Amino acid sequence: KSVAQSFHVLEKKGQKWHWFSYVAMAGNYLLVMFYTTIAGWMLAYFVKMLNGDFIGLTPKEVGDVFSSLQFNPQASVFWMVLIVVIGCGICAVGLQRGVEKVTKVMMGLLLAVMLFLDGAMKGVEFYLIPDFNALMENGIFNAIYGAMGQAFFTLSIGMGGMAIFGSYIGRERSLTGEGFRVLALDTFVATMAGLIIFPACMSFGVDAGSGPGLVFVTLPNIFNVMENGQMWGTLFFIFMNFAALSTIIAVFENIVSFSIDLFQWSRKKSVILNFIIIVIGSIPCAIGFSILSGFQPLGAGSAVLDLLDFLVSNVIMPLGSLVFLFFCTRKIGWGWKSFMSEANAGKGLGFPEKAKFYVSWILPLIVIFIFLFGLWEKLFM
Repeated sequence: KSVAQSFHVLEKKGQKWHWFSYVAMAGNYLLVMFYTTIAGWMLAYFVKMLNGDFIGLTPKEVGDVFSSLQFNPQASVFWMVLIVVIGCGICAVGLQRGVEKVTKVMMGLLLAVMLFLDGAMKGVEFYLIPDFNALMENGIFNAIYGAMGQAFFTLSIGMGGMAIFGSYIGRERSLTGEGFRVLALDTFVATMAGLIIFPACMSFGVDAGSGPGLVFVTLPNIFNVMENGQMWGTLFFIFMNFAALSTIIAVFENIVSFSIDLFQWSRKKSVILNFIIIVIGSIPCAIGFSILSGFQPLGAGSAVLDLLDFLVSNVIMPLGSLVFLFFCTRKIGWGWKSFMSEANAGKGLGFPEKAKFYVSWILPLIVIFIFLFGLWEKLFM
């Protein structure tokens, strides 16, 4: 079951843990409402690279291409809707025939491109050797907070994203072992991406903290000066689309399963109705850099996308993680023994019994720190 019903099944009679289900569901909708815009940009760049639109452009002109895409409401909405159509179409086919087969192929091809892109190993020293002076200057807590926030987001922790796919795993496989594989593969892919993007920042003088500019400005410039750059750029952006789509499909599957669990809808009915909801809900973000550019909710230069990202990454995910932690480790919830029994069922790596104190007390304090630090940084700094 999805997070919409899992607490109902596991909580004791009269308990209200299931109230969090509605917050988690809202978080999934908010996430997809800004991520579809970013994925839409990815799709647009694949088409532009395929058409050779970047050939002969100066670095400034390449940057202007991204700006013009952001500032064009019709284009942003068009690409966003196309992404939603693709994601919902795959979820409509079903989990194993659609979601599982598509993401397996997509992520395998993405890894191949990342491993063999020409020049991916340049500038490794900049990327891998830490600068402790810079770390102290910018604040070690900022670094820890940034790393933990990224961990929450990339693993979709705290909103039931992992829970829905975990629920599809048979009891013959240890959940702890499967979780470790997810952790290892996610870290490997992120490291490989860094070996391409961060060295490229040095070559083109782009700020490594410039956000979307890393992908939409730096990389097109790299492909412009590479031999067979148009081909490599086209491949890169189509597989980046695969990576983005794998996230969107995962969240869509979570959303679709909500409706199936809560209202006993068929999969197709759930997909159709949620398609309408997601498209309408995603429009404010898609036009947030153009028609709604005057709305700057988190200060000058911010947009609808930043607000949605903040609500999901800095509020719902940390709070949701606390709910899951307390539910799994406290007697007033599911309880440690029940959690251990489920986590260690089947063959594979077992969850260590000795981790109980850390998981019950230390880890919640870390998550609370991340949550409070995030609020302080966004609202008061």
